Amino acid sequence: MQDLLAMRDLSSAQLSHLIDLAQTIKQRPSAWQSHLQGKSIALVFEKPSLRTRASFAAGINRLGGHSIYLDAANLVGSREPASDVGANLALWHDAIVARVFSQNTLDEFAKASDKPVINALSDICHPCQGLADLLTLTEHLGDLSKASLTYVGDANNVSNALMAGAALAGMSMQIVTPEGYGPDAALLADAQKVAAENNATITLHHDFNNLQQTDAIYTDTWFSMGDDRDSNQVMHDFAPFQVNSDLMKQLKAQYFMHCLPAYRGREVTAEVIDGPQSLVLHQAENRLHAQNAVLVELFAGV
Repeated sequence: MQDLLAMRDLSSAQLSHLIDLAQTIKQRPSAWQSHLQGKSIALVFEKPSLRTRASFAAGINRLGGHSIYLDAANLVGSREPASDVGANLALWHDAIVARVFSQNTLDEFAKASDKPVINALSDICHPCQGLADLLTLTEHLGDLSKASLTYVGDANNVSNALMAGAALAGMSMQIVTPEGYGPDAALLADAQKVAAENNATITLHHDFNNLQQTDAIYTDTWFSMGDDRDSNQVMHDFAPFQVNSDLMKQLKAQYFMHCLPAYRGREVTAEVIDGPQSLVLHQAENRLHAQNAVLVELFAGV
């Protein structure tokens, strides 16, 4: 690994290794407390963040490194091209963690920098969230190739990461969205191809009639940051896709997942997200451990 720009850039072996490494670091954190000694990581954020920013800062500190936060909302683009920002940051820092509006910005950072670049969220993919989610499922279900996940709601950067990750892990996944809100056709086809190679299936549905029993149901907010869709239309289209106790029972789901922030009473009921089946805080905690595994892997041998 030289960068982590998207989940689908990983191989099945790399994904499995990262999950194993995350578990090892989580169980024996003291063994890794000097791994980033003397390293400086730039956190470049064009969008607001709670879990990503806080978990990266804490994780880098636990690995013995130092981080600096840059509010890039008015830094990249009109003020300075991403290529110049990436090239300059590489002069002073050992890696760049970037939360951006466009995947193209990450690609420019990676091309301009000879240091590792990590996607902390883009319009296309949220690999750090996906890794934390797969780590969480591994802890609760064991072998992912024997597990199943159902994603309900808006196909977005999180579902793209989960779709690619499930395919790599050999985990079957059902995606349920309203008509017109499904995943990018090329990304779906690519995930389905990889899933078939790993004896799994990725299927797309627009209602709940043909769904199979599932181990976990995952949803996300219906409105992503920077979303310019008509809010009334979105609320109308997504209203039937709320995750509630009836849906959990219908699909016999053991667990509920959400990347947060969540809007109770909209995409999920409070009864579900705050109930005993909810893994949302486990997912949030595992952001730190999954990201630390990525950092350790990127600096392996450096």
